[in-house]
Amino acid sequence: MFTGSLIAIVTPFRKGKLDERAFGDLIEWQIANGTNGIVPCGTTGESATLTHEEHHRVVKLAVEVAKRRVPVIAGTGSNSTDEAISLTRHAKEAGADGALLITPYYNKPTQEGLYRHYKAVAEAVEIPQILYNIPGRTGVNMLPATVARLCGMKNVVGIKEGSGSVQQASEIVQACGDRMTVLAGDDALTLPMMAVGGKGVITVAANVMPKEMAQLVASFLAGRIDEARQLHFRLSPLFAALFYETNPIPVKTALGLMGRIDPELRLPLCEMGAEPRNQLTRVLKEMKLI
Repeated sequence: MFTGSLIAIVTPFRKGKLDERAFGDLIEWQIANGTNGIVPCGTTGESATLTHEEHHRVVKLAVEVAKRRVPVIAGTGSNSTDEAISLTRHAKEAGADGALLITPYYNKPTQEGLYRHYKAVAEAVEIPQILYNIPGRTGVNMLPATVARLCGMKNVVGIKEGSGSVQQASEIVQACGDRMTVLAGDDALTLPMMAVGGKGVITVAANVMPKEMAQLVASFLAGRIDEARQLHFRLSPLFAALFYETNPIPVKTALGLMGRIDPELRLPLCEMGAEPRNQLTRVLKEMKLI
């Protein structure tokens, strides 16, 4: 259902408030450059420090700006099942096309707990849902066997697989087949994960180079493997640079250097250190982005 280059879009702030104009401009720029879907309120969108009111507004604004030209998949995950259901209900009411649900973080549920969590959300809200596994952030790894249990539910349509393991992605593809769309959760693994059956990526790098990320995925899915490989190599320095420090610090810094947003962050995130910022600036200059 959801394939291609789907942007994990930043949430721009100005003087502590959501910068609605900058956010709308970012979405327009993404659509104009071939991005296949907008994913607001994910990790890159600093969902952890948005109030519920802000979270609701970001999702609603994304839907309003996108105007059905591309799907909007709202981040609605939580480490509280009731809160995840509430956020997912709002996403549906706001007109989002789908929801992205991170595995519950900090409380480290068992595999059975993960299954029951996602099952509860899927049964409570009739909207297409994408699971999101990123153990480096959450402290829990959702195993392929658990994903296979969930992929039989009609509105569980995909997974953003961010474990960093191509083998794990391969096992999910084998277990779920056409019942589950596997999307890379790591830009650098987009190409290898598509090689084992993935259908795209929920990407950080598209915040900075949307056209090229869309081309990479489209080239591979169209069978132009050499073209996709060359784009992967071209983008590789950016993939690394955007994780010199904790995401989304570098990508917001990059967008600030490019003049697209005020690179404001919310504590406990803060501005980049001097040396990582210098290294990021060098990469952006080498790629002719600034």
